[in-house]
Amino acid sequence: MSGPGDEVLSTKVIVARIMEITVDPEVEKLISEAGCDYRVCTACLGPALVPTSVKGPKDTDVQIEVGGHTLYISRYVARYISRVTIDMVYDDDEIDSCPAFPTRYKGSQW
Repeated sequence: MSGPGDEVLSTKVIVARIMEITVDPEVEKLISEAGCDYRVCTACLGPALVPTSVKGPKDTDVQIEVGGHTLYISRYVARYISRVTIDMVYDDDEIDSCPAFPTRYKGSQW
């Protein structure tokens, strides 16, 4: 029992969701042939698979080794995906027109 002057401590419980994310063979091939790290992050059209030169990794990203390179997945995206698929690849036009990629954003292309 708590009485006057007793300190009430708060308990914080963190529940980790165990996630399984599969990387499709086409994505593995893309990363291996490109010879660089990639990242899945949030972007204008949904999850975007881009080289880390376009959107750098963060300390909080999930990391998956792919053919000697690292595939980083944003912790926010990782909650909602179970697979990394080739249709997540953003082409240059999509990268250039999306403000999620500030180093490449060229404003509205319309």
